[in-house]
Amino acid sequence: MRHFLHLNQLKQTTVSRLFVCIATALVCSQTAMAQTAKPAVSPTAPILNNSPEAAKPAKKANRSEVINGIAVVVNDEAITKMEVRERIASIERSLKAQGTALPSTEELEKQILERMIIDRLQIQLAKEQGMRIDDISLDRALQRIAEQNKTTLQELRNQVEREGTPFASFREEIRDDIMMQRIRDREVDSKIQVSELEIDNFLAAQALSTVKNQEINLGHIMVRIPENATPEVIAQRQARMQEVVKKLRIGDDFAKLAATYSDSNEALKGGEVGWREQDKIPPGFMEAVNKVKFVGGYTEIVRSPNGFHVFKLLGKRDIAPVATNTVQESNVRHILIRPTQLLSAAQIKSTLADLKQRITNKTATFEELAKTNSVDSSAAKGGELGWVHPGDTYPEFEAAMNKLAINEVSDPVETQMGFHLIQVLERKVAEDSKERKRAEARQSVRARKSEEALQDWLRQLRDRAYVEFRTEQK
Repeated sequence: MRHFLHLNQLKQTTVSRLFVCIATALVCSQTAMAQTAKPAVSPTAPILNNSPEAAKPAKKANRSEVINGIAVVVNDEAITKMEVRERIASIERSLKAQGTALPSTEELEKQILERMIIDRLQIQLAKEQGMRIDDISLDRALQRIAEQNKTTLQELRNQVEREGTPFASFREEIRDDIMMQRIRDREVDSKIQVSELEIDNFLAAQALSTVKNQEINLGHIMVRIPENATPEVIAQRQARMQEVVKKLRIGDDFAKLAATYSDSNEALKGGEVGWREQDKIPPGFMEAVNKVKFVGGYTEIVRSPNGFHVFKLLGKRDIAPVATNTVQESNVRHILIRPTQLLSAAQIKSTLADLKQRITNKTATFEELAKTNSVDSSAAKGGELGWVHPGDTYPEFEAAMNKLAINEVSDPVETQMGFHLIQVLERKVAEDSKERKRAEARQSVRARKSEEALQDWLRQLRDRAYVEFRTEQK
């Protein structure tokens, strides 16, 4: 099977935030204790200036400069105080709409600023790698969002503006979300490896289990452990989580505590993870959740390589059995080229069109050109992805693949991974086969590994960045 799997073009977490106007990115981590690659200045520490100019009386700042001064420098870009205030206002509206008690202003600002830093770092990396989301692609994404929410684009626009967000700003947030998803697909998801032994172990455990598979909705609070943390730091982080549990036991609101203390992706949504199939949740977490005896209860503290966790069981439901149907599978191969700073989308399309012409004219084979031009791990096998089942690939890839005759080569096709030439070698109609069960098991194992891999990548991205917090301008 292929090495990349589609993750729903826009995550449902993104779709849900549109109607509560959470104007923040969904994946980030609070890493206040992590060291940056260059010395970072703390929010409260003065920035030293030993120049002769420093001895002169400070020039009184213009009022507009004070209002919209720099809050933090991220590499070579600034996040302004106005941006932070707008984000805080949006998150406050969102939490109130959910009925979540607000954390202190200080804690909320700390959470939001850290998330804005992580967002900015991901977008910077995406741009460095040549990623761009053009207006046509953005309009299509907005249309899909409207359709998924069973409304029109105009009604979506009206809803967003009623909630206090200009639609132009909303469009740019979605553009950033798509770009961040694409860079995560490229840098994290496409690199997750699942061995045949892992699949064997998963299927064996599934066969022995007497528990009917269900979907569960979880709340999550995580206190992160920094990379290479000392025993003292680990003890401090554990004490922070113990403080959270103590507050839970005296009746404090879980959602408020998540927004105040949690370093997880879902912190500013009150910690709600959303519905997940049990077999796609890491076993160590599920073992703790299974000990919770009633909906509304929460687990003991769970330790993982990334930190300390507490989960709240928000809901549980059975999964309806899926009827066995015959489906069409395709044996497919591709050539993938990704945009870079030096290679634009237009140049890639032209290159792929030339490669297609060479294949059509029989001056080169698809296999030869895949080995010398494709940029993913299938290149060594001549671009072969093997038998692909419906739903295994990105929608754009699958739609183009299904239109091809046997041995026909597609025009360049764009997906989140880049641009592809696609060729279908064979097709067959199959039932829910042993191979399909293994493919589903592979997806479940990948899902278990994905979150931890994402958090590790974000932590590394944050650690090697230059981040300078600015003091208040007076």
